Amino acid sequence: MPTASRQFWIGVVSREHVQLGVKGGFIQLGHGKKAPLQRLRAGDALAMYSPRTRYPDGEALQTFTAIGVVSTGQVYQVELTDDFKPYRLDVRFLKTREAPIKPLVNDLSFIKSKTHWGAAFRFGQIKISAKDFKLIAKAMGVESAFRGDALNNAVQRSSGSRCSPCGR
Repeated sequence: MPTASRQFWIGVVSREHVQLGVKGGFIQLGHGKKAPLQRLRAGDALAMYSPRTRYPDGEALQTFTAIGVVSTGQVYQVELTDDFKPYRLDVRFLKTREAPIKPLVNDLSFIKSKTHWGAAFRFGQIKISAKDFKLIAKAMGVESAFRGDALNNAVQRSSGSRCSPCGR
C-alpha cells in the first residue's frame, strides 16, 4: 500500500491496556468509544503511546509501547460486562521494543511545545506525519518495516492471536 493513502496515528492508552490489545490483536481508544476508531482505515499505521503503566494511577511511563497496522478498519462492539460494551478495531501489531518519548520530543513535529509536550496527547488520538511516524518506528526498532512494501510483508508475517471472547 503506498504511503500516500496510508494515514499515521498515535493512540494514547496505558501500557496494561496496550498489552491486552496486542495479545488480542485489537485496540480500544477513549475508554471504548466508537468515534476515535471510526477515523482509522484499513492499512493505516498506528503507534501506541502509554503515559502510565496502568489506568488511572499507574506509574508514569511516557513510552511508545506498540506499533502496528489497522487490519480491516471495521469497528465492532464487545460486551465485557452488562454495563461496559466497548468498541474495538483489529490491528496487526509488529514485534517491537518499547521506546521512551523524551529522546524524541525535539524531533517530533506534532509536539508544538517542547517544554509542555504532554499536552499533545491529551485527546487520546493524534494524526501525525509519515516522517514523525518513521522516527517513532526507528526508535522502536522497526524502521525497515515502513519502507515501500516492507510494511505489508511484515504485517502479513506477524500473527497476532485473536480475542477469544469475540473471536476476532
